[in-house]
Amino acid sequence: MQRRQLLQAAGLLAALPAWAAENPSPAYDWRSLTFGGGGFVDGFVFHPREQGLLYARTDVGGAYRFDPAAQRWLPLLDHLGKADADLMGVLSIAVDPGDANRLYAACGLYTGQWARNAALLASNDRGATWQTHELGLKLAGNGPGRGSGERLQVDPNRPERLLLGTTEDGLLQSSDRGQRFARVSGFPAKHVSLVLFDAKSGEPGQGSRTIYAGSHDQPGLFVSTDAGSSFKRIAELPAQAPQRAAFGPDGSLYVSLAAGEAGAIVNPSHAKTGGVWRRTPEGRWLDITPAKPTAAQPFGYAGLDVDARRPGRLVVSTIERWGAGDEVFISDDHGANWTPLSPRSSFDATRHPWLQAYQGNQRRPQGHWIADVKIDPFDGERAVYGTGYGLWMTANLGAARVNWAFAVDNLEETVVLGLESPSGGAALLAAMGDVSGAAWDDIGQGPKTGLFLPAGETCRSLAYAELNPGILARTVDGNATGGHWSGDGGASWRPFAATPQLGQKPGEWAAAGQIALSAKGGFFVWARQGQPATFSRDRGRSWTACTGWPDERDFVSTPVADRAVEGVFYVHDRANGRVLVSVDGGASFQPSITGLPKLQAWQGAQLISAPGKPRDLWLATPGGLLHIAGADAKAQTLRAVAEPWRVAVGKAAAGASDHAVYVWGRVLVGGNPVEGLFRSTDGGASFQRIDDDRHRYGRLGALAADPLEFGVVYLAPEGRGVIIGKPRA
Repeated sequence: MQRRQLLQAAGLLAALPAWAAENPSPAYDWRSLTFGGGGFVDGFVFHPREQGLLYARTDVGGAYRFDPAAQRWLPLLDHLGKADADLMGVLSIAVDPGDANRLYAACGLYTGQWARNAALLASNDRGATWQTHELGLKLAGNGPGRGSGERLQVDPNRPERLLLGTTEDGLLQSSDRGQRFARVSGFPAKHVSLVLFDAKSGEPGQGSRTIYAGSHDQPGLFVSTDAGSSFKRIAELPAQAPQRAAFGPDGSLYVSLAAGEAGAIVNPSHAKTGGVWRRTPEGRWLDITPAKPTAAQPFGYAGLDVDARRPGRLVVSTIERWGAGDEVFISDDHGANWTPLSPRSSFDATRHPWLQAYQGNQRRPQGHWIADVKIDPFDGERAVYGTGYGLWMTANLGAARVNWAFAVDNLEETVVLGLESPSGGAALLAAMGDVSGAAWDDIGQGPKTGLFLPAGETCRSLAYAELNPGILARTVDGNATGGHWSGDGGASWRPFAATPQLGQKPGEWAAAGQIALSAKGGFFVWARQGQPATFSRDRGRSWTACTGWPDERDFVSTPVADRAVEGVFYVHDRANGRVLVSVDGGASFQPSITGLPKLQAWQGAQLISAPGKPRDLWLATPGGLLHIAGADAKAQTLRAVAEPWRVAVGKAAAGASDHAVYVWGRVLVGGNPVEGLFRSTDGGASFQRIDDDRHRYGRLGALAADPLEFGVVYLAPEGRGVIIGKPRA
């Protein structure tokens, strides 16, 4: 890999006058770094009356609109702040068939009491701006069954009327474009899998009388012919959960179904069987399943769509056919005969090296978790389907050789668990869930040679040696040795030795935990949940328990290396309100800074070390941001910061003596706490906000600042890949 020169830092703590507060906030440009997909794309909606208008939803990364001219995706929910971060989980989206500008999204991540209540987001400008209508209930946008749908629908004969199928609260109806909802008492089930209006059953302005709704908890497809007053289960269909449903241009109704073990919610997870059914225009139900699941090869069916201009053509997808890999089938005769597409398909992943490595590891070229597949209503040759790691798009669906492109430009949904911007070598390192992670030599393009391999792992944490940045280490969930290290900046990786995890019970799974490397890379310290931290003097060939480590069983205490002195490590002992230090490479820890606020396990805190001088520490706690500078200095609280959630340090501004300090949190502006991302160039005496109300990105899982280029900051929102911010020229 290419090398950048080491950061040269000196005189970093001299104070400057607090001039920054008197200047206007600096203008920043924000964009996604290119990686490519990386997460579950579980639904698509084409607008039926405007060509090229396509939306996608994801389970944790918000919603997107496709820009056909630029052939790239536009994120629509980046305006959400921390309190609304759970709305990044989009359970369903809907368009108004009669108004191409109107868009709706039913949002909420989880159903636990600790989660934010769900909301309906409504837009009249295609997602550029939104109104939020609180629902007063929970939705599982990242829960079991999220791949089915769509659950949210606009009545094509009465656009003020919306139906919303919920995760736990049955079927809801709104008569005022989603401002208020009420329970549809005639629908018997709680967990709704899909909703579908029959547009031909009503007149414009009067509303549709026939409604179909599927259920997970009472598996089956239900129909109402009295506008929702009552529903009856369709007896001809099996007791399986409907996943997708669509009307063909001849009036046929097609339904895909899946089922798991008793009580299991399917799509994704737990699929054991399923099928595809057609109701003819005459009202007869036919089983048209392309391939039957078996005990030896269990799977279900999920994605389904029809060609609006070619009667008889439809596509369906399997889901969780793990042995042979999922498949998309096509039929040109209403499902009487089917052709699997993978044998006659090519998949172009050349622009995304990580995906090439991932596909080689998975051995499933078509992909997995194919929850939805859609055909463009204006062009039957154009189709798109989603997977657990992104989406594929084609422009020649009916050809003898179907060419699929990994069309994820600007759709970045990787879950980034850690970020580092090293003092040399790669510009950025990112630890990622499910797809391992990567190193960027050039932030102007996607990573090519810096992939973390194997590509199908969850990289829990990563670290580098400040004064020898070619030495890296990362921890990996479910890996036999727990992690890898590199001596060449990530060009190659070597696994740790197979050392039994101290204190772990046989068969017990635990996340791989957090790792830190000493300033020159001679010592590693590794902390795992529910276990004593360990240290290594031989780069992972052997591990020994640290003494004096905090006794915290409910979460992982993160080791922090001093970035100026070899062999010195710190850890924040939150329960006892102190910072512990090790001066022997992690072998033993003892109190160094005491009298700090004591915190509960659930209270977030972050300790980081700045380069250049020994013991230059920043500690973000719920009560404020603290700075400890020098061996004998006490913790100083920065008065301007009301509530820091993440902190990072980067290169100083021209002429400044202090590192640039970046804080994501609540900072006092005119005496009032304001949420945002802030930058200080004077050691924390004053701050300027650098993000804006269109670029807030929900919750940040990680934050890093470039040590070699002033003003450059990297964000890791939950489920939005990596965002880079640069001062506007």
